[in-house]
Amino acid sequence: MRLLIIGALEGQLSEATKLAMEGGAKVAHADSIEVALASLRAGRGADLLLADVMADIPGLLAALEAERIHIPVVACGTETNAAAAVNAIRAGAKEYIPLPPDAELIAAIIQAVARENSDFVHRDPAMAKLVKLADQIAPSDASVLITGESGTGKEVIAKYVHTHSKRAAKPFISINCAAIPDNLLESELFGHEKGAFTGAVGRRIGKFEEANGGTLLLDEISEMDVRLQAKLLRAIQERVIDRVGGNKPVPVDIRILATSNRDLTQSVKDGHFREDLLFRLNVVNLKIPALRERPGDIPVLAEHFIKKYAQANGVEERPLSQDARQELVRAPWPGNVRELENTLHRAVLLATEDEIDAEAIRLPDGTGLADAAAANNLAAQAAQTAETAARAMVGRTVADVEKELILDTLDHCLGNRTHASNILGISIRTLRNKLNQYAQDGEMIPAPGENRGSAA
Repeated sequence: MRLLIIGALEGQLSEATKLAMEGGAKVAHADSIEVALASLRAGRGADLLLADVMADIPGLLAALEAERIHIPVVACGTETNAAAAVNAIRAGAKEYIPLPPDAELIAAIIQAVARENSDFVHRDPAMAKLVKLADQIAPSDASVLITGESGTGKEVIAKYVHTHSKRAAKPFISINCAAIPDNLLESELFGHEKGAFTGAVGRRIGKFEEANGGTLLLDEISEMDVRLQAKLLRAIQERVIDRVGGNKPVPVDIRILATSNRDLTQSVKDGHFREDLLFRLNVVNLKIPALRERPGDIPVLAEHFIKKYAQANGVEERPLSQDARQELVRAPWPGNVRELENTLHRAVLLATEDEIDAEAIRLPDGTGLADAAAANNLAAQAAQTAETAARAMVGRTVADVEKELILDTLDHCLGNRTHASNILGISIRTLRNKLNQYAQDGEMIPAPGENRGSAA
């Protein structure tokens, strides 16, 4: 993790730096907010800013927001700085660390922000097969497209590929293409020169240059505008970029990983994604199976999340009951690992017995997993029935379908023309004309009080 410390490196702040480095962080220092902002604009990125609480933290946060630099800020200071600490939190700082620093607290914050591969837990053969392929292609520089439903862990796999690559010691930079408006995404990716547009107060290095030597993850790339896809294709092919407002190509050396929860082949057919870009990205495809397709992972993930959230909330770590375990494995998990994690977080907080039983495993609305699974099955059956009915109409004329609907409705009403016309939403005159036409074609028309079966 990359940590940027803002403030005078004296005494207790120096001790915090030392503890952070011992915790595995790569630490840089800026003695003022202006120097810190210049460093970030220049592409010397950070995953966390640790700022002296006596600095202008509201001004720092405002500057970061104005320049669309999304990095969490943690304030630190002595207990006598209580008012400044409150102001920093109100301005948007994520946390406040009292000085002198506590080694465990520093380590916990670094671990929380770093989000390294500690959550990559698997046991199912389907996932083991995927990991084997990831291990095989990780040392190469090939572009990788990681696909799968939302919540399956695509970013986790991307980090795994990076940490097992030759670029592991270099930056891993991620950008969510779906979270940034189209008119801003180009600047985020390629950077901009001073004065390139309103608000461009200085040269800003984009994610491509920030990731130089390392790996760039383009998260949810299917959401990128087609116009920008052309510029991305050039950057990937020629390994050069153009900053917005610049006139000099900038060479870059990066590996591209991309994720999508959409079918990009279909997006190409629909005209929403460039086929040539898909070919460039999809040198290797890592398709992550949905959680319901790898049931062997569910118990081990559940145990991992129980331990994680019991520690985080300072509560007793309870084992899963057998009933709860079976219910977890049977659940459909439309939200995949992300939904499972949230469910186990709730269960840790709701459990009152010696074990986490099925009663504690609830969805946000209080519904049990078994009820949700039953509702999901009913919905699936209804969708299948509707699809079957729709398919049965394919290849038939509108007139044939209309005749069948009218006669079936008349059967349902035992030949009552008035009731049938009300249900069909047509006048009784129109209904009678239709029935006369069907009778002339040789169709059996039920009389009032009859259906076609009794009339025959």
